[in-house]
Amino acid sequence: MAIPFALGLGFLLFTGLSAARIVLTLYALELGAAPSVVGVLGFLFYLFALLLSWPVGALADRAGAYRLMLFAAACNTAALILPYFVRTIPAFYAAAALSGLALAFFHVTLQHTVGFLSTPEERARNFSNFSLIGALTNFVGPLFAGFSIDHAGYANACLFGSSLSLAALTLIMIWGRRLLPGGNPGATHGIGSWNTLADREVLRMLFTSGLVQLGTDLFQFYLPIYGHAIGLSASAIGAVLAAFAVASFVVRLFLARLVKTVAGEKLLAWSFYLGAVGFALVPFCKDPFALASISFFFGLGMGIGTPLTVILMYERTVEGRAGQTLGLRLTGNNLVRAIGPLIFGAVGSAFGLPPVFWINGAMMMLGGLLSRTPVQRHPRQEAK
Repeated sequence: MAIPFALGLGFLLFTGLSAARIVLTLYALELGAAPSVVGVLGFLFYLFALLLSWPVGALADRAGAYRLMLFAAACNTAALILPYFVRTIPAFYAAAALSGLALAFFHVTLQHTVGFLSTPEERARNFSNFSLIGALTNFVGPLFAGFSIDHAGYANACLFGSSLSLAALTLIMIWGRRLLPGGNPGATHGIGSWNTLADREVLRMLFTSGLVQLGTDLFQFYLPIYGHAIGLSASAIGAVLAAFAVASFVVRLFLARLVKTVAGEKLLAWSFYLGAVGFALVPFCKDPFALASISFFFGLGMGIGTPLTVILMYERTVEGRAGQTLGLRLTGNNLVRAIGPLIFGAVGSAFGLPPVFWINGAMMMLGGLLSRTPVQRHPRQEAK
């Protein structure tokens, strides 16, 4: 009952967070906001996830999930109610910040909850289901937002979006204390303990997790740019990206079975190798069907990279610091998401698009080689 409850909360809140980003951005544009304002909104959506994921993870270890999830649900509910009553740009800034705060508190807490509530035998399956929920909400959230705006208007779309988080808030208040895990005040020695970074295995997993995030984001970011450069239509580019999304969803259906059959590090290495091949082939193709095939191939590989790094990091962190370590992973991933496009944007401007794909392919090969040589130590050892 506890795992389905946690995954149900994940569906409601992740859908609400996804819808909030769409509704607030489009509503601000409808009210005449400049592109720079939209840029600030996008920055605020992810600022707190970058700054707070690590300390929130440590807090989840010590305080448990109930209050943190309650706070997250309340923040996102308020984020969408505020613009309904106050239709000014400062109110939208506050709403984006509240939604970002909700993401920072909820994402790492839910990851930690799924891992904590799972037995070792069930962990891969539960994290696989968690990743499927995330993929599903990335589809449902924008669709929900779009239909709400088109059929009810921007202001009412805010209320409809807030109802998702409000439903999660209500469920947490009713069953959260009984079903969500409690904390251990003595589990960590200070929020964001630097002892975590002294663990070579954690550092290795942080690096590989960052590479997975970087590769996935840059593939989805630069493929449309490449498609536009070679004259593909918008619908063709959308179809190419859709092939990646479909492959990612399909392969995650089999993640639990794959983890039981193939060692985690070996599976992650092959994920990187498939990603490297996908990056390397893109500059040689101009046919949309060929690019869609490459995109699907890339999705089969990198689609399991994100949930697999969560599983491996959870299993290899010390006892009592899982939330802190998962929060550190999200901090690293969000940092990569912020600086990766800046660096490779400069590379693309200086040398053209093909080197961007080839350099990323080389980085994926490096990730594969690094994944095959794990640091040897007993997983889930107790914290000293």
